[in-house]
Amino acid sequence: MIPDFALYCMLNTLAVIIISPLFVSLIKKVKAWTQGRQGPSVFQTYYTLAKLLSKEVIYSRNASWIMRVTPYVNIAAILTASLFVPLIYVTDSVGGIGNIILFLYLLVLARFFMALAGLDAGCSFGGMGSSREMSISAIIEPTTIIVFAALAFVFKSLNIFDMVLVSSATGTPVTPTLILIGISLFIILIVETSRLPVDNPETHLELTMIHEGMILEQSGRNLALMELSAAIKQTLLMALIINLIIPFGLATSLSLVALGIALCVFVIKGTVLAGVIGLFESSMAKTRFFRLPSLFIMGFFFSTLVIIIEVFA
Repeated sequence: MIPDFALYCMLNTLAVIIISPLFVSLIKKVKAWTQGRQGPSVFQTYYTLAKLLSKEVIYSRNASWIMRVTPYVNIAAILTASLFVPLIYVTDSVGGIGNIILFLYLLVLARFFMALAGLDAGCSFGGMGSSREMSISAIIEPTTIIVFAALAFVFKSLNIFDMVLVSSATGTPVTPTLILIGISLFIILIVETSRLPVDNPETHLELTMIHEGMILEQSGRNLALMELSAAIKQTLLMALIINLIIPFGLATSLSLVALGIALCVFVIKGTVLAGVIGLFESSMAKTRFFRLPSLFIMGFFFSTLVIIIEVFA
């Protein structure tokens, strides 16, 4: 089991690093099409990351060690979290990897350091971004906990590996509870990745930016690591929806054919979901900050309803 798990770790990490920039570009492409534009190439995010990795890192005179370590803490936390969510191959869990609670803590660790880095440089825009991020986090985190608690009730486990194994083995049909969970997870995806109507990832306007404000002082390879971390986080949340709600195609054996098919199926399902995200964003306008809880409460309500159904039905 240990050799299989070690191979899983290598495959999952490579897959999430290689695939994540593609989904970012696909969302931008779909949004451009809806606006009647050609849009960037689907490989543009790869070019951007490669360009940033070759550039010099510049620090503010006010920056401390927090600004220097944040990109590495961020990418380390997100890559560790990527081991908790199987993308193309699933095996038995080892050493608590896959635990939902630990997965959420890793995401919070990355967010905490990113908010600190936004404040550390002494930039007013970074301070505003960090303040807004923490305000939204205080509201969305209870919803996130309830959503993942609903997942645990539906699949009778706190381990994502067990959930995916059950879902892929039984071919879990799309039930009303899974539809409600899927909607809640989609809301979490939109909020956690700072997309419309919560935030606009395409702008640096100080009146609207949240995520972009926190990384405004990052440069060079540090900025590349922050952007890659955000892309991987988006892919992980997409993978939860894909592999739990629509589980077909996931490999359970270490054969080249099975892994190749699973990779192709995941990319296809991820492309469809990226298209849905792009269309959703294109149909929405940026919501006023104090009206955001009305979006969060929808996910909270659906997840609470799922828990009630699972407990009393």
